[in-house]
Amino acid sequence: QEALTNVMKHAGPARAHVTVRYDDAVHIEVADDGRGSRPHDDVPFSGQGLIGMRERVELFGGTLAIGARPGGGFRVRATIPLSRSAVA
Repeated sequence: QEALTNVMKHAGPARAHVTVRYDDAVHIEVADDGRGSRPHDDVPFSGQGLIGMRERVELFGGTLAIGARPGGGFRVRATIPLSRSAVA
C-alpha cells in the first residue's frame, strides 16, 4: 500500500504495475514508469514511508529492495519467507 501511495505522490503521470508470486516466500513488486529518481536522490530508505516498509518486512524475516528501474521509473521489491522458522 505504501509503495502505491509513493507512486501517486512522487512518480508524476505514471502507471503502476503490481506483481505478486510465491514459492517458499511471497515476492511483491511495485514498479512504475514515472520520473524515477535522480542519482543523488536514490538513497536507500531515505523517506519515512520507505523506512516503515523496511521495518515491517524485516519484522517477518524478509528483505526490501528499492531503486530506480532501468529505462526509467522506480521499483520496490519485498520478499517475505513463508516459513515460520525464518521469523524466529
